[in-house]
Amino acid sequence: MSTSTTRSVTTANTPPNAPEKTGAHSAEAAALITGARERIDGLDDRIIGLIQERIAVSEVIQDARMISGGRRVNLSREMEVLSHYSEALGKPGTGLAMTMLELCRGRI
Repeated sequence: MSTSTTRSVTTANTPPNAPEKTGAHSAEAAALITGARERIDGLDDRIIGLIQERIAVSEVIQDARMISGGRRVNLSREMEVLSHYSEALGKPGTGLAMTMLELCRGRI
């Protein structure tokens, strides 16, 4: 089998520009990266959906707290959330938790 024939066989299921888009140096690596990126995109969609659900639940909690005469934000609870994320994900988890809390607080 010639090199050009081998190349056309290995790239048959990979888009012609996949190596350029993925930074891979082989069609096999490009195909692997493309598939993994599709999986990541699906995970990101699920994460975004969960964040949106968390925002909705946080609104319910905030409304109940304010209707009962409390404050919108419960700082001790936020510290628990920060600690949970930090313990699970290390230092970057703290930043992620801060962003999550900011999203869930709504407009203050």
